[in-house]
Amino acid sequence: MKWIEWSQKLQAIAQNGLTYSKDKFDIERFKQIQEIAAEIISDHTNHNFPKVHHYLTSEEGYATPKIDIRGAVFNDDKILMVKEVSDGLWTLPGGWADIHETPGENIEREVLEESGYKVSAKKLLAVYDRSRHGHIPLDPQYVYKMFFLCEIVSGSPRKSLETSDAGFFGLDELPDLSIARVTEKQIHRMFELKDIKETDFD
Repeated sequence: MKWIEWSQKLQAIAQNGLTYSKDKFDIERFKQIQEIAAEIISDHTNHNFPKVHHYLTSEEGYATPKIDIRGAVFNDDKILMVKEVSDGLWTLPGGWADIHETPGENIEREVLEESGYKVSAKKLLAVYDRSRHGHIPLDPQYVYKMFFLCEIVSGSPRKSLETSDAGFFGLDELPDLSIARVTEKQIHRMFELKDIKETDFD
């Protein structure tokens, strides 16, 4: 969908311009570009203009992709999945990467918090551009998704503030997926990547 690409590019141009511009007229023009980006998004989604505009204008500094991390944890040729409280659907454990943690520390913490399993991150399996993998709904943010192979150290399944269940599933028994977070094609690819040396990327 070109509108999401256009709105993301306009927002990046405006955000970068506001970061470096000193001329008051240029600053005003970049603010107008942000308004246009917000109008495009609000016109194509169920989010109202003030909410989208506030979200876009709260981003500061040079525009770069946000990082979403996901853990691929296997047991007896089944993969660990968690059930999200927010939509009642299943995904690989993970979420936004936090600052002051390495990527490995981030995913180890996320898996523990969301599933109850303490894991050790072993390998970066894949880095994907979210906009190219069929995630729904589309996101006004530009996102890179990082998938890590993790091994269980200890623990048992438990609920969390964000998840209501955790379990292992084979490829022939995948539950209803939270497509905003992970796709069936990505899960199939994790099964393939866990046994080869290469890292997959867009």
